[in-house]
Formats: sequence, structure tokens, C-alpha cells
Amino acid sequence: QVQLVESGGGLVQAGGSLRLSCAASGRTFSSWAMGWFRQAPGKEREFVGAISRSGGNLYYADSVKGRFTISRDNAKNTVYLQMNSLKPEDTAVYYCAAKAAGLSGRVYFHSWEYADWGQGTQVTVSS
Repeated sequence: QVQLVESGGGLVQAGGSLRLSCAASGRTFSSWAMGWFRQAPGKEREFVGAISRSGGNLYYADSVKGRFTISRDNAKNTVYLQMNSLKPEDTAVYYCAAKAAGLSGRVYFHSWEYADWGQGTQVTVSS
């Protein structure tokens, strides 16, 4: 089990940028594939993007492709979500999630595949 703590959320105008961080506890961070999800009020949690254990494989939802970038620093036990060109429809609570991954290049797209979740951080984009 891993504990995850997100930070970096806030209020930003449309077109602005934010960088979310997700700090993980434990000494085996490099064994976990990581994902970012978001949930807007009244909507289901949706996939944003994912990164493999090594960081070599990335995958993004079509809605954020070209605007959001995921990266990780295994030495710091941290995964990041850089969000550029933000839109009002990006407003949501953003969650990071971790999954123990046997294959270094594997990424995971479904919330049910992830065992551990952070508490979430609110991102609000004003028009």
C-alpha cells in the first residue's frame, strides 16, 4: 500500500497553467505505474492520463492531449501533471492513483485497476 498526497491545485483563468504534484510514500515508487483522474461535480470520475513505472510510456485522454503532460521523478517519489491552456471544462477535483506494475512499460486506463488513491486537489478554471 502507498500513501499519495496531491498538491498544486487552485484557481486559474482560462488559458492559464497549473502543475499538480503527487507525492508518494514508500521505497518502491519505481514499481508503481501512476495515473491521473478527475471528477467534476455531478459527473463520474474520468481518466486523464497515465505513466508507466519507468516513465517511458505515457497515455492521455483525448480531451487533454496536447495540453497536459505527465512526468515522474522516481528519486523524489513524485509524479506531476503539467496542465497548460486550461479550459473551464477542466474544472474538477484531480486525483492521482498508483498501481503495482509487473511490466515496466505498462500503463493503466481504468480507475478500477488502481489500488491506491490520493485525497484529490481542486482545480478551478474561470472563463
